Amino acid sequence: MKNNNWIYKVFLLTFILSIFFSGIANVITYNANIILTLILLILVISLGIIFDMIGTSVLTSKESSFHAMNSKKIKGAKEAISLLKNNAKTANLCMDVFGDIFGILSGGLGAVLTINIAAKTNISLPIISVIIGALISSLTVGGKAGFKNIAIKKSDFIVFTVGKLKHLFRFK
Repeated sequence: MKNNNWIYKVFLLTFILSIFFSGIANVITYNANIILTLILLILVISLGIIFDMIGTSVLTSKESSFHAMNSKKIKGAKEAISLLKNNAKTANLCMDVFGDIFGILSGGLGAVLTINIAAKTNISLPIISVIIGALISSLTVGGKAGFKNIAIKKSDFIVFTVGKLKHLFRFK
């Protein structure tokens, strides 16, 4: 039953975050030019890659690395340990919840970008759509693949950085 509670929480969190991020993207892109939409699209793809790195790092980092730091009261070590004690949930949040939201949002932004480019050029909508979709896919998958190795090799650094951010912003 406890696992079902996590599923319900993830469902609700994803729903709320999707409304939040989609709402912000819609407000920004409603009357935005192509450049602003492109910048927002690159930001969303980058956030998806960053959250994928965090998720990978919490699955590969070792908790023991942070116990000495925690005993010395180094800020962020306790939070890093918490991330690692809950590594499956942390990875799920980072890679599935945030990762999927940013992936879907990048597709929506790609559609807005496609329509804006088609309206301002003589290039056919299907051609622009295929090219934008292929660029989004290749940037997302290529970025995640390129940074996966970094996430594994620098997992302790990444987890500690997130731990420090958690400590700074007092996230539980």
